[in-house]
Amino acid sequence: MGSGKSTATRNIAHRLGACGIAAIGITEGVDPHPIRFDWNLPWREMPPAELAKSCIAKWRSFVASSLAPERISIVDGQLFHGNLTTLLLLDADVDLIAAYCREVVAAIKPLDPLLIYFHQDDVDSAIRAVSAQRGEKWVNYQVNWKLKSPYASRRGLVGLDGLITLYRQYRALTDQLFADLDIPKISIENSKREWAIYDDMIDRALMNANAISEIPVSVPRTSK
Repeated sequence: MGSGKSTATRNIAHRLGACGIAAIGITEGVDPHPIRFDWNLPWREMPPAELAKSCIAKWRSFVASSLAPERISIVDGQLFHGNLTTLLLLDADVDLIAAYCREVVAAIKPLDPLLIYFHQDDVDSAIRAVSAQRGEKWVNYQVNWKLKSPYASRRGLVGLDGLITLYRQYRALTDQLFADLDIPKISIENSKREWAIYDDMIDRALMNANAISEIPVSVPRTSK
């Protein structure tokens, strides 16, 4: 949350368009969302396996609709954020979550995807910073929603500290998923908000077929 996903999505689409490449940015706020699967059941009435199955069906439908148009889709947060976070909150088995990710990656391979993974080393500072920026109302919303989940309830997570603990554990999961996934990918530690550096690395990965193998797994936190 607050890592810059939506801003990056819009900026990538703009930069591609400026180069004459048709692109569309699909942020989390798009409604109806072409990928995210939403439901109205209480937490404990949604089986994780059923959620995973429904989410994968949405991904496959999105891929089918995206193959014909000659444009690039930049999708904000739908692999590791969105429904994967919900699978964690439902206390889904780690093997189920990993299998879900592998199945999504298999589904999207016809689109020649690139995974861009934003992360920050200090999860505590990152969550406190976005909480201060977005205010008490946002914090209460996050706490009241996520910490009533089966995952949080079973671990006794409460308040902002509980939310931070949740995201430390979530981050450990996504780090492992990122390492294991067989997909073109780059990892960017962006706590310094040096967006000119990050944008350059993303652009090289997008525009150069050989760039991905040349880019380090993580962006060094140094200035140009």
